[in-house]
Amino acid sequence: MTGQSLAPTLTRRRPAFSLGRFLERSGVFSWLMVGPPVAFMAALVGYPFFYGIWLSLQNRPVAKEGVFVGLENYISAWHDPVFWQVVANTFVYTIIATILKMVGGLGLALVMNQDFRFKNLTRALLLLPFIVPTVLSTIAWQWILDPAFSVINWALITTGIANPGPSWLGNPYLAMGSLIVVNVWRGLPFYAITLLAGLQTISPELYEAATIDGASTWERFRYVTLPLLMPVIFIVTMFSVIFTFADFQLIYVLTRGGPANATHVFATYAFDIAMNGGQFGQGAAIALTMVPPLALIILAMAIYMRAPKS
Repeated sequence: MTGQSLAPTLTRRRPAFSLGRFLERSGVFSWLMVGPPVAFMAALVGYPFFYGIWLSLQNRPVAKEGVFVGLENYISAWHDPVFWQVVANTFVYTIIATILKMVGGLGLALVMNQDFRFKNLTRALLLLPFIVPTVLSTIAWQWILDPAFSVINWALITTGIANPGPSWLGNPYLAMGSLIVVNVWRGLPFYAITLLAGLQTISPELYEAATIDGASTWERFRYVTLPLLMPVIFIVTMFSVIFTFADFQLIYVLTRGGPANATHVFATYAFDIAMNGGQFGQGAAIALTMVPPLALIILAMAIYMRAPKS
């Protein structure tokens, strides 16, 4: 009996490796989903970015070997009066265009959220400025703003308001204003459609409860719509700031930075120095100077959004 009670101890066998169970782990599956996009971004964004940093530390003329000069390109840009004009132009262009797109896009979204005839057709037509290629739409605006063949100038001359019509792209102040108008026209659909999607996620019951409590139209917008829409407003504003701050095609096609550098922004001025001036290192340095202020703007917006609201 004693011998029978001492049963042999069975050795526990480790279960065989299963690829299916391994892939089903949450951590492994998450990395498999995130890995390809990260590798793609590292190849197409990370490598050019770090190469641009290395290029900005060199004196690199066209068709010549680069010579390491450290921060000399940044110091040269710091003492360049045109560079500071470019900084001012970029901030003016970005701030005014973003505010106008935010206000106009929110207004269009509120209108598009109402029930009216041909609502779906109107929403589809609203996307036209955004889906037309930038260069094509900008060439059309170049014709609209042309001093000799401008439709706007023809209307001003015909009505007797102005004769001759103004040079929209030849006057420094009018040129910047014209660029802002074109940028707003092109960016409004992005704001409007995105904010419209956010408005449609708000429950109608909240508006009904606010109406029963005696809230006016403005109070319903201020205390119901706006707070619930703020996360969407933050995301769309952040994207708009990034795209506007680094805008190139629209400005380069319409004015190429002129007249007298009045419409040069970081992207166009860096391109002009690198490609037309043949100084790749200096152009890379100017282009990279937009990164710190852009990062600070986004960080400030994120901190403001996360701060508790009273």
